[in-house]
Amino acid sequence: MKILVVGNGAREDALSWRLAQSPSCEAIFAAPGNAGTASRGTNWDISPTDGRALAERALAEGIDLVVVGPEVSIASGVCDKLKDAGLRVFGPSRSSGRLESSKIFAKRFMERHGVPTARFTVVHSLETARKALDGWRDGVVVKADGLAAGKGVVVCDDADAAMAVLRDWYGPGKVPGGGSDVLLEKRLEGREVSVFALSDGRAMVPIAGACDYKRAGDGDTGPNTGGMGAFSPPIGFPDDMMDVVRERIVAPVLRGLLAEGETYVGVLYLGLMWTEDGPFVIEFNVRFGDPETQVMMPRVTGDFAALLASVADGAMDLSLATLSPQTCVGVVLATPDYPRSSKELAGLNADVALPDGAQAFWGNTAVSNGRVMAGGGRVLTVTGVGDDLASARKRAYESVKTIAAKIGTTELTYRTDIGT
Repeated sequence: MKILVVGNGAREDALSWRLAQSPSCEAIFAAPGNAGTASRGTNWDISPTDGRALAERALAEGIDLVVVGPEVSIASGVCDKLKDAGLRVFGPSRSSGRLESSKIFAKRFMERHGVPTARFTVVHSLETARKALDGWRDGVVVKADGLAAGKGVVVCDDADAAMAVLRDWYGPGKVPGGGSDVLLEKRLEGREVSVFALSDGRAMVPIAGACDYKRAGDGDTGPNTGGMGAFSPPIGFPDDMMDVVRERIVAPVLRGLLAEGETYVGVLYLGLMWTEDGPFVIEFNVRFGDPETQVMMPRVTGDFAALLASVADGAMDLSLATLSPQTCVGVVLATPDYPRSSKELAGLNADVALPDGAQAFWGNTAVSNGRVMAGGGRVLTVTGVGDDLASARKRAYESVKTIAAKIGTTELTYRTDIGT
């Protein structure tokens, strides 16, 4: 198969890396791609939201499978345009994508279909927020309704802290992602875990899990980010975790989608809080997560491309690829002020080859005259695989120590406690 991966982040680099190793993969392409995808295939200078241009080029090149990575592509209806052009697509429709593109839609969907989630209310202005928070006794999670690249969620200890956030959003600042709709949730207590489920439109099956680190600083301090690291598989959860998630979360989600006329094809990311009462949904993503994908792909064995193609065909065959029992730890290297700003880095060395068991995935980057131009923010994810968490963590951090010399910069920061 000729395979096109849409997107330009570390998630897409990791997907293309694994897809390129599949026996059924003849050639790999990426649009627009990055420094990593350029090293193993051909990048197309096409925006990941330009569905028409992507469809025209994919048809001209004889692409057999399109794997759509970023949420902005799905929210822009790229999967719909590609499918309308007759292409085989791994990724959901714009309509199904509302599970991620609108947090309010997702919460109301869960409410309609009995999916466990935190108590919530919707506000549209500072005044309605003040009324909603009057007498609020619990911690508050303030969420912008739309897509905000991981920066539209603030966890607050109490109503006063939430009001401070809202005064900024409705005052001199802007609600992340645009608009004026904001979700206020009761803060849940427990452990966070991400579970990924494949869906071919008729069946939905959880296949893998990971734990990620969203705060910028060690000890879960600093602002929320898109993710500063992760490890897979999850550790410290019940042995029957996947069965519980399938029964309590995945089954009612699938029933709800089918009842509302949605044919969901692709992967559904379940961001969960595991409480004393079991799992509750914090958020949905309608695509592979970043940085979770970077720690899942090194564990995949078999023909991953054929598996995704079977999902796209509506006939999911989970025997085509499996996950090894090994553990993978990933550490994100970012520019110092991330997520507050995104300082560009120029002229980095494209050679990031690492020893066996370690791998580096590029984020938003491009290659020019053999050198890498990084757009800032999350620049690299460095991963290590081992037989247990300790050995995987050791391999990842040993690689982190050498990566700055390889790429020619010390202007990157990272958390030192991923996997602890």
